[in-house]
Amino acid sequence: MEDKTMAVTFLTKDNFKSEVMQADKPVLIDFYADWCGPCQMVSPIVDEISGERSDVKVCKVNVDEQVELAQAFGVSSIPTLAVISGGKLVNHAVGAQPKSAILDMLDAVKK
Repeated sequence: MEDKTMAVTFLTKDNFKSEVMQADKPVLIDFYADWCGPCQMVSPIVDEISGERSDVKVCKVNVDEQVELAQAFGVSSIPTLAVISGGKLVNHAVGAQPKSAILDMLDAVKK
């Protein structure tokens, strides 16, 4: 089995169902745009979490390229972070978040 640590999956409407809805662990999704300053602050934190947490799948959605996914999640401000577990949105936050807040969002999913 391949090691997916450090791998951030970029989501599209084509791979969303298989990568997120059928995932066997919680999924952290970072909705971002390349031109967004706060997104650029959050991105390295999200990348860091992907390398540290094998119990979580980390994905990113470029809202300029994947408008349908952004609309499906009601993303009107970026960055928006969403946690999906068991195919359901269980947590989300809008705006730049410190690493501790993102980890708290993920840890809240644990039973």
